[in-house]
Amino acid sequence: MAYWLVKTEPEVYSFADLEREGTDYWDGVRNHLAQKHMRAMRAGELVLVYHTGVEKQVVGIAEVAREAYPDPTDATGRWVAVDLKARARLPRPVTLVEIKADPAFRDWELVRNPRLSVMPVPDHLWHRIMRMAGAS
Repeated sequence: MAYWLVKTEPEVYSFADLEREGTDYWDGVRNHLAQKHMRAMRAGELVLVYHTGVEKQVVGIAEVAREAYPDPTDATGRWVAVDLKARARLPRPVTLVEIKADPAFRDWELVRNPRLSVMPVPDHLWHRIMRMAGAS
């Protein structure tokens, strides 16, 4: 199973919004590499939800509920969306400051390519984040 991270601006759409909706589509991604990652997502895979902006922290876990399909907000037909289902709020958010302070994360896209909005999470980093959050 692959793991993923998606970023969102909490003032636009937060993890609490996803929890309230239960399942919702993840759209509006217009970066080619992020789109490649979305096309690789498979139903049942787990996703970290990261709040950008002032918060800069991983706050929750979602699950891919529907694999890539045409983004309903894209009139060109070039881009895809996926459906995510809220699974759980982390017991404790994991901040970007904490992640950057840990050498294990130095080669991860969240640290190296901070503008990328969808990225894979290697297994060992997923488990490390879960430990940092008090979820394992």
